[in-house]
Amino acid sequence: MTVGVKMQQTLASAQSVLANLNSFALETQDQAAKAMFNSLAQTQKTVCDQLSQRLQYIQEQEPQYKQQ
Repeated sequence: MTVGVKMQQTLASAQSVLANLNSFALETQDQAAKAMFNSLAQTQKTVCDQLSQRLQYIQEQEPQYKQQ
């Protein structure tokens, strides 16, 4: 498994976590839990953005990863 494929899988997993956190925030009635999930989602969004930037960098530096 190449670095590019691993990065794509990692980004997909991170985005899945983000979606789950947003879903939990919408579904809960507990305001403290809602605030916690929203805060975690913001942090996870930062993680996703950073992973996405890194993946883009890898693809620019190593074009063979782009299609994998």
